[in-house]
Parts: sequence; C-alpha cells; structure tokens
Amino acid sequence: MLYWVEQRMKHTLVIVGAGLAGLSAALTAVKNGWTVKLVSSLASERAQSVMAEGGINAALNTKGEEDSPEQHYADTLTAACGLADPNAVWGMMQAAPELVRSLHRLGVQFNVTNDDELDLRNFGGQKKKRTAFAQSDTGKQLMTALIDAVRREESAGTVERFPHHKFRTLLFSGNICGGCTVQDTYTGELLRFVCDAVLIATGGPHGLFGDTTGSLANTGEVTAELFRLGVPMANLEMIQYHPTTVEQGGKRMLLSEAARGEGGRLLALRNGKPWYFMEEKYPELGNLMPRDITAREVWTVSRDYEVFLDMTELPKEVMEHKLAGLVDDCQTYLHKDIRKEPIPILPGIHYFMGGIQVDERHRTSMRNLYAAGECCAQYHGANRLGGNSLLGAIYGGQIAAETACQEAAGSPNMPCAEEPLLPDLSPDAQMQMNRILLNALGVVRDAQTLEAGIQEIRKLSGTLPLLGCAMLESALARKESRGAHWRADYPQRNDAVYCKTTVAHWNGQHIAISFESIPERRHDL
Repeated sequence: MLYWVEQRMKHTLVIVGAGLAGLSAALTAVKNGWTVKLVSSLASERAQSVMAEGGINAALNTKGEEDSPEQHYADTLTAACGLADPNAVWGMMQAAPELVRSLHRLGVQFNVTNDDELDLRNFGGQKKKRTAFAQSDTGKQLMTALIDAVRREESAGTVERFPHHKFRTLLFSGNICGGCTVQDTYTGELLRFVCDAVLIATGGPHGLFGDTTGSLANTGEVTAELFRLGVPMANLEMIQYHPTTVEQGGKRMLLSEAARGEGGRLLALRNGKPWYFMEEKYPELGNLMPRDITAREVWTVSRDYEVFLDMTELPKEVMEHKLAGLVDDCQTYLHKDIRKEPIPILPGIHYFMGGIQVDERHRTSMRNLYAAGECCAQYHGANRLGGNSLLGAIYGGQIAAETACQEAAGSPNMPCAEEPLLPDLSPDAQMQMNRILLNALGVVRDAQTLEAGIQEIRKLSGTLPLLGCAMLESALARKESRGAHWRADYPQRNDAVYCKTTVAHWNGQHIAISFESIPERRHDL
C-alpha cells in the first residue's frame, strides 16, 4: 500500500543521484553550511561513475611539456566543434589542476612517478600528457575517496542518504521548483520533500538505447520526466560512440582509451597484412584522434574489414602497472589475453553530450532546479574529450551546489502542484524503443532513417519515448555534420546556420526544436 510522508526543510538541498556529480555536490553543499538529502536508486558503489577507466584531465604539466589550462581549454573547444560554452569551459580548465591535486590529498590512489609527481598519460584529441589516472580503474578510485568523504558527513548528520529510492516527479508552482517526490522501491512509501533546491545528477540516459557501455540502471527516467514537465533539453543529438567496444552480455564492454594512450594501435587485416589506417590517415595524432573522428573511421573500415585493437607490443611494465584492470577484465569477460592477441572491436554508444539545458552556473530553466554531470549539456559541445567527463562531473557538481546555496536560500515555501505521473514503459515497449533509437541514431544518420524512427517511436506512450523522440527530432533538425552528429545526406559542417545549441522543448502538445546562440567569451576571463 502506498502512503505519503512529507518533509519540509530549510537550507536543504535534495540531490538526486549519488555518482561523482552527486557526491561532489553533497560535499560542496555541506561546506556552504547546508544539509543534504541524497537520493539514489542504487548505492554509490554501483553508480556508473565506478565504471570510468581512463583518467581525469588537468594541465598539471608534470611531464615538462609546457602544458597549461589555456591549452586544455583550446583542445576542449576544438573537440566540441564550436558548441561548448567558452565561459564554462574556461572556468573548469582553470580549476582542474587544483581539483585533481585535492582529490589526491583526499586519498585517490593516482599513479605517481618515481619523483612522487602525479603520472599523466596521453588521451585522444590532446597533444600533451594531461590525463591523471589510477591504472585503468580511475572511476573506482575516485568514487571510493568521495564515498568515504560523504560517509563522514553522514555520521555528522549533515548528509542523509535515501538509497533504493526512485525519483517520481517535481513539486513546483509556475516556474519555481519547491521540491520533489521520491518512492522507496522496497516498501512503496512515497516521500514528498519540500525544500529550497533540487539538484539532478542522474547520469546519461543509457536505458533509452540498452546496447551501450554504460549502466542500464541509468534509465533516463528522471531526465524524461523533467522534459515532460517543460524543462528544455540541449544538444540531444550529440551521442558519443566510443571507437573501441566489444559486445558482451547483450551490451557493449568498453576497451578504455587508456589502451591507445599507452600505445595500443588500431588495425584491419587488408590482403592478409596489418593496415594501421588511423596512423596512415592522421599521422600527427594517429590512434589518438578525437573520438568522433576515430569512431567514424572504425565504422567505415569495418564495413569491409574486421577491425582490431592491438596491445601485444606494449611493455610488460605498462600492462602490470597502468592497464592491469583492462587485462583482468578482458581475461574475465572475453576470455582473451590482450598481451598475446589483438581484440576485434566496433564503436558503441558511450556518453551523452546533450541533456538538461543548463547555463554556466548549472541553472536549469526552472528556478531552484539545477543539474550536473552527464545528465546535463555542459562543457562538451558536439564531442567530449576522454578524461573530461570525470572532471566535468566533479567540477559541475561543485558549481551547481555552490549556485544553489547562494541563490535558493530563503526561497519561500509555496503550495506546489504535482503533475500526474505517466505509466511506466512495458518491457516489450522498452525493447521497441531501444531498437528504434539504435537503428536511427547510429554513427552515421540520414533523414530517411530519422523520419522512420520518429514515426515508429510516436506509437509508444510514456516519458522515455517522448525523450527519445526529442533526440530524433533534434538530429533531424540539424541538417549538417558536426562532432558526434554525422549526416550522410548533409556531410558538411555549416557554421553559418548551425554553430548553435539545439534546444528541444515540450509544451504539453508537441516537441519544439529551436537553435540558440553560443555565449560569447567574456573579456574578464
């Protein structure tokens, strides 16, 4: 039996999601004197952040390469293909070195050099070594340290966890958020949190597609519910395919970019001989070109030849001290020894650059509602650099929480209208939606497949198909190729028309797609 419990709280931030962005936000809110209600469907140890492998970017310049935050900023904007907010990116790059050092002080077991400097590795789309790492298990190490830090706040009473609780909907009046409703998935109990601010940190909507490298526990339901309530989405068509994944257990298993950062090579067997196609076509960066380019090249070559990731020539020391987790994973799940044989690979959905539209300070369109991490569209534009996702999650969580604590304090309590919920998607409808989106939003798209997908998905009801339809309509509206969005029927980039943010908005009757200008960089930065 369902029943209601209502909690009214002042100077309290409700955070939905307990991965890196959520934990970072919680610690920041506590530092600002607030209390936190931390809501998650699973324990933090099972958050998708744990799965991150390669590393976290910061221009620490420990390799004598004269790296700088300015160069990190330039590489990020280049990869974003003009769609990232330069002010937000600049702030993150300036903060990154001290942020990573503070994580090391917090207890993250980064790899270090013989001189006790943080070790750095190459990563795609970057000419300098600026990716700090903990072997090939960086996400796990980051999460362990932040979980411990949050537990200290739990014992002090400043953070209260609500595990196995599912977000149901927002409480709001007009355009002002006044809290949210969550449900205990064990007992069915419904909790109504009336609070100063709500921060969404629920990750990317991997459940819409099913066949991705991400956690299928990241269903996308929270983002979809916000979209149904009128919160705009941005750049939903920008879906990153990772170049090196393997089918495993009905989804994609990631072979980390760290493998190529340490010297792994992409090849195809052509006429019985290894063809290192990336090194041939892109002699400067070779196998470390940005992910959008590498994924398209792998996809194109794979239409005629089987493509492999070859790590057999990497030194034993690298395998034991920098890629040990990858070696173990491949032996456990693929029954292959990457030290002795190349691994056949194909691109797979890995990250969502688009999501809830936020500004530089992580505000959404609704007052007192904020978003951070992969669920929102910030920092990455049309294509994300490897190593920037962990940075964006932690830094974004900090900025979102700081903004909430500064702005939402003293918000008046108000009667909040709760929208009626739509029924959950049936398993059969879920599979239909997965198939439609995977078919239409591939590495390469065109109007015919997108229009067919829109017609099919409109036959399904619920918030998830609604969000999926917004993705398809965003991709159809952007009649150009840019970053992760590649149109076979519009293969050229068109800056004059489309160097803008795609915005999708549900007005209760239909999805409206528009394009908004990218903010100009302020002169005070």
